[in-house]
Amino acid sequence: MKKVALGLTCCWLTSIAASAQTPFDGKTVNMIVGFAAGGGTDAYGRLTASFFPKFLPGAPTFVVRNIPGAEGITAMNYIVQQVEPDGYTVAVASSTTADPLNYRKPQSQFDATKLEVIGGAARGGEIMLISKEAERRLYDKQAAPVTMGALSGVPRSGMQMTAWGIEYLGWNAKWVIGYRGTNELMLALERGEIDMTSSANIFLVQKLLESGRFKGLVQSGNYRNGTIVPRPEFGDAPIFATLMEGKIVSPAGREGFAYWSSIKSIDKWLALPPKSPKAMLDLYRDAYSKMSADSEFNERAKKISDDFLPMSGAEVEAIVQRLGKIPPEAIEANAHMLRTQGLPTE
Repeated sequence: MKKVALGLTCCWLTSIAASAQTPFDGKTVNMIVGFAAGGGTDAYGRLTASFFPKFLPGAPTFVVRNIPGAEGITAMNYIVQQVEPDGYTVAVASSTTADPLNYRKPQSQFDATKLEVIGGAARGGEIMLISKEAERRLYDKQAAPVTMGALSGVPRSGMQMTAWGIEYLGWNAKWVIGYRGTNELMLALERGEIDMTSSANIFLVQKLLESGRFKGLVQSGNYRNGTIVPRPEFGDAPIFATLMEGKIVSPAGREGFAYWSSIKSIDKWLALPPKSPKAMLDLYRDAYSKMSADSEFNERAKKISDDFLPMSGAEVEAIVQRLGKIPPEAIEANAHMLRTQGLPTE
């Protein structure tokens, strides 16, 4: 008789546990993308929106809404001013959202360091390719300068390694800007129109390295658990930050380098509004961790960007917080360095 009673009790408890609702049962989650539909940030947001129901308890419905404008500021202002921090709205952000240069503008009403970070993705790090024939000129001030090819506008991400190299490592190089995209830059390098450039595109990089005419001069590396590690695909190309150790004397210059290295370490990320419930954040972080390990998710992510690299909430949060401590004078020091090399800064 006792065994029967015990069995009935276990069944009752199991039934209660099975019927217990989660915070997401029957719920709809609004995903706000701060950029136009069809772009990289939008693609990342829609990808994660399609996988969250698989890993969040209760399998909530996700609805994606684009609110483009002002490099993501319009959407973030909406998030902090009009959204209830109940865990049912997720912001999709980019590196510009984490950039204090943007959220310290008068029109910005948000502080990126106050957002509750779920997780994100990096671009995997870049490599600086240089013609083997031109490499010796990089260290000879009496020779013709090595030509560094870059896109139009402010040199982005790994391309800025050249600016730091000219300023602090004595590189004998000059800029040639105005290329429309990575394919055009790689073609110019192959044709000899320029001597070096940087990229994160594994396919294009490997093609040039296998030709035997080019080498990896330096690489930006990947941010992992508080340290910068080399990208395996880039072989023995040294990490640029290692070469820069001890080269910058001024505090503003060192903070400026930290600003650049932090910005390039993050590409896309997800967050809840400030003061969202911790229990909800924990559920999102757990789901994102499982999503990041899912083979189908990563396969689809690689179609968006072949150098897609998932990052945990803790990793992204560390970068966002580090950026929030960068003083304005450090950012201006970077801009001054670019201007002295004849580059645009806006």
